[in-house]
Amino acid sequence: MSTPFDYTLASARDALRARKISARELTEAHLSAIERLDGSLNSFITTTPESALKAADAADATLAKGEGGELCGLPLGIKDLFCTNGTRTTAASNILRDFVPPYESTVTSNLLRDGAVFLGKLNLDEFAMGSGNLNSAFGPAINPWKRNGSDENLVPGGSSGGSAAAVAAGLVLGATGTDTGGSIRQPAAYTGIAGIKPTYGRCSRFGTIAFASSLDQAGPMAKNLQDCAILLRSMAGFDQRDSTSVDTPVPNYEAALNRGVKGLRVGIPKEYHADGLPAEIEALWQQGINWLREAGAEIKEVSLPHTKYGLPTYYIAALAEASSNLARYDGLRFGSRVKADSLDAMYEASRAAGFGEEVKRRILLGTHVLSSGYYDAYYLRAQKVRTLIQQDFLKAYEDVDVLLTPTAPSSAFALNEKPSDPVQMYLNDVFTVPASMAGVPALSVPAGLDGQGLPLGLQLIGKFFDEETLIAAGHVLEQAASFTHRPTIHAGNPA
Repeated sequence: MSTPFDYTLASARDALRARKISARELTEAHLSAIERLDGSLNSFITTTPESALKAADAADATLAKGEGGELCGLPLGIKDLFCTNGTRTTAASNILRDFVPPYESTVTSNLLRDGAVFLGKLNLDEFAMGSGNLNSAFGPAINPWKRNGSDENLVPGGSSGGSAAAVAAGLVLGATGTDTGGSIRQPAAYTGIAGIKPTYGRCSRFGTIAFASSLDQAGPMAKNLQDCAILLRSMAGFDQRDSTSVDTPVPNYEAALNRGVKGLRVGIPKEYHADGLPAEIEALWQQGINWLREAGAEIKEVSLPHTKYGLPTYYIAALAEASSNLARYDGLRFGSRVKADSLDAMYEASRAAGFGEEVKRRILLGTHVLSSGYYDAYYLRAQKVRTLIQQDFLKAYEDVDVLLTPTAPSSAFALNEKPSDPVQMYLNDVFTVPASMAGVPALSVPAGLDGQGLPLGLQLIGKFFDEETLIAAGHVLEQAASFTHRPTIHAGNPA
């Protein structure tokens, strides 16, 4: 390894155990890279260098005894949606700008249990509401990739844009993300990294600030699927404090990497051939089909007939739940308070000052669909359609083992190209939302570059709690694609 930034999570784990590098050296290198580069990326909201170095020293002492968990001494970034005991947790919102939790989320507790070193909290769309990381109260995160011949700043995707940017730029070896409608997979595709949305219920939601409770799911983001597999094994597990957590064994995902796809049945949903899909994304999708076929998979066309209703159904169900979840941020129970002459005026002033425009928009729409006279017409009907979407997947899985689709309908767009119509922004999630509505696992891997030199991703969608098959198939795509490109801004690039 020429620099600490050439390590993957897996190779750094092995190097630490072989004492080729110390956890302190690894942590110091990444903290230095954050200080050097994050002014251009804004991927972090809060950095924690002192506690990180203390944790690294403790990891070195543990490793010296031949002990330590799977992640011992490995520097990670944490999406600022996970509560971290004693460290500011903002959800990228002014209303929580000064919130310091007195407890730890289950996902971050699991990572700490296995020896991870946290470098800080990563930027996101406010309350995870967005597809470009443009809605953060702390300013947008910036994609480390640039178009050929252009210095224009691009979005890293959302809502886990800070996580994606930090991993892609080599500022962390891996990061946590959350995925409600595509917020791990879409930013992974935009930044040329891997990301997994596990089955709903696989990772505990305890201590993760809620957007839409029936959809939110934590997952890993890293340089490749092996690293994601290592992180997911640590993050996952049953938790009695989360009523939606499922009590099912957590396998060794890393062991599934080299299973191959011989005899695997891969479904190609015909409805994902969307109108206006760029030719280079169609071509990459076909390339992915060819890669899997050449590796021994059987390719079949399948139908998910209710896919066209996925996006509108999602935005009714998710916004209704957001309206309910965000009611607690009123300046009295939670959130920064703005003084006013009456209780109602205090509520209004606190929420007006604390929430950004997109969050306000979603609360208003969610409140509307839950209101008297509209509940049956919108919310109840959306829940019925959601059941039909899930049944589409279950029916498809009678004939196939996984589904292959593009991850996003385009590569990353520039910050100044944000559509003025919010609905156009919502269309970024058109390929990722259906899997979220069904609750099934899905992942994205980088598979190539578009004509502008920007990464494009392929998505695999699997059966409930069968992340292992997804990882096996995804690894075949990774090997075939051999994606070794680095972004313009990267800690390992020559100064």
